[in-house]
Amino acid sequence: MSALFSPIELDRLQLKNRIVIAPMCQYSAEDGKATDWHLIHYGQLAFSGAGLLIVEATAVEPAGRISPGDLGLWSDDTEAALARVVQGIRRYSSTPLAIQLAHAGRKASTGIPWEGGGSLPVGRGGWQTVAPSALPYAPGDTVPEALDEAGLERIRLAFVAAAERAVRAGFDAIELHAAHGYLMHEFLSPISNRRTDDYGGSLDNRLRFPLEIFQAVRDAVAENIPVGIRISATDWVEGGWDLEQSVEFARRLSLLGCAFVHVSSGGLSPLQQIPAAPNFQVPFATRIKQEAGLPTLAVGLITEPEQAEAIVASGQADLVAVARGVLYDPRWPWHAAAELGAHVDVPPQYWRSAPAARPDLFFAHRSAT
Repeated sequence: MSALFSPIELDRLQLKNRIVIAPMCQYSAEDGKATDWHLIHYGQLAFSGAGLLIVEATAVEPAGRISPGDLGLWSDDTEAALARVVQGIRRYSSTPLAIQLAHAGRKASTGIPWEGGGSLPVGRGGWQTVAPSALPYAPGDTVPEALDEAGLERIRLAFVAAAERAVRAGFDAIELHAAHGYLMHEFLSPISNRRTDDYGGSLDNRLRFPLEIFQAVRDAVAENIPVGIRISATDWVEGGWDLEQSVEFARRLSLLGCAFVHVSSGGLSPLQQIPAAPNFQVPFATRIKQEAGLPTLAVGLITEPEQAEAIVASGQADLVAVARGVLYDPRWPWHAAAELGAHVDVPPQYWRSAPAARPDLFFAHRSAT
């Protein structure tokens, strides 16, 4: 039996295999609201046979968007638009759906990538950004406002409200975004967090706000909704956030009922030096799995089925997340199952597409014939 296609349980959520479609920003929302693009895009990915599909970074308040095209979940209108996407998928697919709730912090207010990207100044389509400290991400970016106590409370409550909206919209799990240089990561790293109050300085203090957000969200949603987190295991910058601190963060999260840790890296500083290569982030997931005792998702230049199979089979990580590879090949799990001698669930409209060499590729078709 393929390890990659063996079932797993995240808290009480049953997944049929260990393939996760990682969140990938589409920059195609309108005032935070999901559009037909999201229904089409996530609809096709829900037919992929993956064990879990995580919807892209979704801002908990308008100022938390990376770009004007980001999804949001801060109002009745944004909730209704996302619920329409979930309901459309649910008509034809039982794939578990998670959503990544996020706040971009000082990396907010940027242009849509294919329109040039870059920081959008206030008055030119941008907005005032916020952060732990008044330090911009890069020279020339808008200087963020350092969050005061009222701002911290506003954002905590925004995460809670968005989580409650996500559950009402029909999502099965929640992932909090504490990676890639966005707000929660900014609090964790001493590079971006220069505060002198209870939220800066020591590791305990830098962990405080992300842990408060996690605890508040975990307390707000039902026990049957897994709440996990995505982290950057290292900043790839000397003197920044690193793996040792990530392990301690994961240990604290475990005590709060964290269901999984999705392990990425980088994104906090333009000075980062990332030695990108196949499996380059997998050792981070392994270390967190071993020392914090939490299920981990490995991600990053994992492109081949046998590569993903080896990661799970050897116990390096519990699940493998695929991102750009699925944008290129939305049927990646089908092809992986065919290669590894496994099976996937697909709608009956696709049963006749099974290759001649693998007529038993699809679970339902196999049981129906």
